[in-house]
Amino acid sequence: MKNPILFSFFSGSGFLDLGFELNNFNVVFVNEYHKPFLEAYKYSRKKLNIAPPIFGFNDSDISELVYGNLKAYLNSKVTEAKKSKQPVGFIGGPPCPDFSVGGKNRGSSGENGMLTKTYIDCIIDNQPDFFIFENVKGLWRTKAHRKFYDAMKDDLYNSGYLLADRLTNSIEYSVPQDRDRIILFGIKKCNTSVANNDELLSELSWNSYLKQDREKVISSFPWPTTNSYKENVATKMPEEISSLKELTIQHWFDKNDVNNHPNSSHHFKPRAALKRFQSIEEGDVKKKSFKRLHRWRYSPTAAYGNNEVHIHPYKSRRLSAAEALAIQSLPKNFELPPYMSLSNMFKTIGNGVPYLLSEGIANMISDFLEKNYK
Repeated sequence: MKNPILFSFFSGSGFLDLGFELNNFNVVFVNEYHKPFLEAYKYSRKKLNIAPPIFGFNDSDISELVYGNLKAYLNSKVTEAKKSKQPVGFIGGPPCPDFSVGGKNRGSSGENGMLTKTYIDCIIDNQPDFFIFENVKGLWRTKAHRKFYDAMKDDLYNSGYLLADRLTNSIEYSVPQDRDRIILFGIKKCNTSVANNDELLSELSWNSYLKQDREKVISSFPWPTTNSYKENVATKMPEEISSLKELTIQHWFDKNDVNNHPNSSHHFKPRAALKRFQSIEEGDVKKKSFKRLHRWRYSPTAAYGNNEVHIHPYKSRRLSAAEALAIQSLPKNFELPPYMSLSNMFKTIGNGVPYLLSEGIANMISDFLEKNYK
């Protein structure tokens, strides 16, 4: 089987796509409505020497591709891709504030919530061979949102797809971040040798690609809690957590050489909040905002919205974009354009899927398609 083909939606700056691109998938179409994110997608791929998608970059509202003037255009490109006889898939994570526990919580009736329904309609209308849907755990665990999610799955099943999903945490893939996400995979019944949803879930072999047991990592290891804040003072990694070094922030700061990264100077400058930055202990992440990360521990969910401030473990400032990219496990040579605004940089980083999580899912799906696609 040659490289499976992907149409990407809600692409952001392409964190989710990158795990597939660097693992034998061919992204042929990219749709991202927010132009600064799309420009960052283009910039990063040029820096990584990844060829642009053959069907181009598209900055239209997805509703235009599903219900509007561009519907026929998208249909024609999907039809053209299917002529290659390679598996054709859709990949996307619709904006999630309306389903997030800490977000707007408007559900399927919210502006962003409705985009999830649009993505599902896009799948049903175009009938790709397979698809990937990514979203926040609130869609899975909140009763009202779960009802919408299950109805959405029923629509997909009734349109010819077998489905398998899992609430997945980034730590399981050795990302230094405690971040839950739903991953839903669907494949056309006529395109696979598996017979039903249970068999699909079994054949996907999720556990084969997991590197850590999240519950064991969090509950069974003596992670440091808090230490007095001392600016620019080096400390040694506690010996008792040395076997999980790859889950520490400092490991990723070193691995990505964040001080010399092209985005190392891209951080908000402290002004009135400087004294507050200096008063918070290293590792104190209990507050809703102004969380100082601990260098020898994993990060809480990388959310860099208006009220979410993550502070450097041993510097009196917020994280730099380079440091935030490292926490999202992006490759060292991934960079954002220097002309991108700080607000857009941190928004696209916080919205993105950690690279190692994406890579693990890509490898799992690739192996499944190799064995079970027909």
